Amino acid sequence: MIFSNSWLKEWVDHQMCDEDLMESLTMAGLEVDGSAAVARQFSEIVVAEVQLVEQHPDADKLSVCSVNDGEKVFQVVCGATNVKQGMKVPFAKIGAEILVPDEDKPFRIKAAKLKGVESQGMICSAEEMGLEEKSEGILELSPEATLGEDIRGTLDLDDLSIELDLTPNRGDCLGMVGLAREVGVLTRKNVNDPGQVSVAASCKDEFPISITAKDGCPRYLGRVIKNINLNSSSPLWMQEKLRRSGIRSIDPIVDVTNFVLMELGQPMHAFDYERLHGGIDVRMAAEGEKLTLLDGKEVELNPNILVIADHAKAVAMAGIMGGLDTAVSDSTKNVFLECAYFDPLTIAGRARAFGMHTDASHRYERGVDYQLQQRAMERATELLLEIVGGEAGPITEAIGNLPTAAQVKLNYQSVPDLLGIEMERSEIREILERLGFTVLEDSDDYLALEIPPYRFDISIEADLIEELARIYGYNNIPETLGMGQQVLETAPEAELPVRRIRQQLATLGYQEVVTYSFIDPALSKLVMGSEFKAIPLQNPISEDLSVMRGSLLPGLLSTYHYNANRQQSRQRLFETGLVFQQEGHDIHQRAMLGGLISGNRLPEIWSNNRGISDFYDIKGDVETILSLQGQNSGICFEIAEKPGFHPGQCAKILHGQGTEIGYLGALHPAIARELDVDATVYLFELSLDEVQKGEIPKAKALSKYPEVSRDMAIVIAENITSGEILSNVQENAGEFLVGSRIFDVYQGDAVTKGKKSIALGLTWQHPSRTLSDDEINTIISRCVNALEEQFNANLRS
Repeated sequence: MIFSNSWLKEWVDHQMCDEDLMESLTMAGLEVDGSAAVARQFSEIVVAEVQLVEQHPDADKLSVCSVNDGEKVFQVVCGATNVKQGMKVPFAKIGAEILVPDEDKPFRIKAAKLKGVESQGMICSAEEMGLEEKSEGILELSPEATLGEDIRGTLDLDDLSIELDLTPNRGDCLGMVGLAREVGVLTRKNVNDPGQVSVAASCKDEFPISITAKDGCPRYLGRVIKNINLNSSSPLWMQEKLRRSGIRSIDPIVDVTNFVLMELGQPMHAFDYERLHGGIDVRMAAEGEKLTLLDGKEVELNPNILVIADHAKAVAMAGIMGGLDTAVSDSTKNVFLECAYFDPLTIAGRARAFGMHTDASHRYERGVDYQLQQRAMERATELLLEIVGGEAGPITEAIGNLPTAAQVKLNYQSVPDLLGIEMERSEIREILERLGFTVLEDSDDYLALEIPPYRFDISIEADLIEELARIYGYNNIPETLGMGQQVLETAPEAELPVRRIRQQLATLGYQEVVTYSFIDPALSKLVMGSEFKAIPLQNPISEDLSVMRGSLLPGLLSTYHYNANRQQSRQRLFETGLVFQQEGHDIHQRAMLGGLISGNRLPEIWSNNRGISDFYDIKGDVETILSLQGQNSGICFEIAEKPGFHPGQCAKILHGQGTEIGYLGALHPAIARELDVDATVYLFELSLDEVQKGEIPKAKALSKYPEVSRDMAIVIAENITSGEILSNVQENAGEFLVGSRIFDVYQGDAVTKGKKSIALGLTWQHPSRTLSDDEINTIISRCVNALEEQFNANLRS
């Protein structure tokens, strides 16, 4: 939002210097992003009148002019094609100085001879005074301009254009009326709001309007204006106000709609009335419907796009841009003015989806005052009739599902409780009323208010407290230590804190990353598989961030790829976050823990070996995490296949009761090739809820009797997993088994091909007596028989 301080002063006489104004706006939440003078520095340029124009005797493209500054007539040679007798112009006298950008000294006007004819000054263009970057011809002033007056005073050039970087919740300040309201309450000055004008209809022409999309377009106004004269030009005062607001003057119709946009914050559009057919209908676009926009770009619409259509076709993207086929042209005689309120959520992101961002979409996305349309239509009509003439028909209005005015209650005691300051009740009420809130009830304890239709960011009491704080002045609120009741949260003993998990992973050498919850749909499909349906975003930031993540792995892989491209060969990364999956019509989110390792097992220093990380490294890290709450004894790993993982190096992690915790394994080679990953990458992804589940420790008496240990070696098929072997042994080794482990695996000449030798260590301990050798031998025999029965295993001789 760019505005002119001079224009602002017409609305509210704030009596602040430029620096104080910018500081006040910034501290009130309307951050000033920059400022610029509206003209170059110059002197001795005055208003003058061209009394005579003659052809230069020796140059076809030059004219010899007699210029009167009110005191004296000067002869000036001019090369502008638009110079004419009787026009008033800026005239730089001999001795005038103009500061030119990138020059150390100002340019000084001197008497000179051009093609043999003496020139006693210079008639100036807008470009030469710094009013425009490029202009053709000299600047024509208003006929009412006073001869001899300094041009800086005539055009109010001692002015400043100020640019605001408004947050999305302050769409009400995207017009002078809203900005003046803010400055008025900051300075406690009254706003000079001219209010709504009323332009009586001078013809009976109307154009029918209907609203099919009643939620998307709660209000739509239209008005026919006939017999306009587009040969007219916008007055200089309007052109200047637009220029100082960062908008270039184009033609009277566009200038008026832009002026209303900047003055009231209400976007408008004008159609060539003769090119419309039958009537206006505000509806959602049909699938594949096409529209050529004002910029010449053809777009293919979809049912999510709100359009303005006549009875033949779509003629505009509602709240974004008009269509080329119905645009106003030099031959236009009759126009149809539209002014509407569109629902912010219906417009939000639609322009960006087509690679556009317009002044209209910028405002409609943030919310436009839904009671403003009648005033804007009357104001635009008034200005158009003054500039291009014509006859205005009656205003036609169609109503959809209009919002209802919301109410909010402010407890007076909340002000000192939350801000730590005492404010008079009269001051609280004055601030809120100046901001546009309507007082419904003022009791001893609270203030009941109706929220103005332009404040979409106010809904609860805390919003009102924030309004009071910023208007009162953050700098005026004293610094205090604050007082508040400290309540310690209960830490469930059976739940492992996420902080503890993060600390353990950091201890293992991992670095935590935080990635976007929305990812590239192509990467999602690559990692999650083609059968997984990612949830698309309605208003994506960009095409490569347009779906919600269904896994943490795409983000981890993107981070890995980014760092690998910067010579970071050893990486150990982890992330905790939500993933999103659609089940039927419902969207579910799950908290997950993901990790990635690649490169050397240990940092590369002289005392460490240079072994490369493998499957068992990441498996060990996962076991370490699961052991934090005593789950390790009940965890098992099963061979599995899952999209994204290597089919031969992937394991499903299960709890003893069969509950799935997650997966770990190597990255699928096809994905590695697609992502241009040379190194082997190992990943894990676990359900954070399952990882946090723990077992509450239970004390029990230690046995006073000695442990009994036995080792046994079996020959078994090489495809049998360690988990299957240990599970079989634990089921048959009796209730007094306290330890079981595999301590050796052998495959070689001494073992039949296709077989492997597994050495197990088993430990028993009875709580009340010493186990005898006979009891242990019986248990060993039972275990061997069970292994032989299930796996055809034999004791190794």
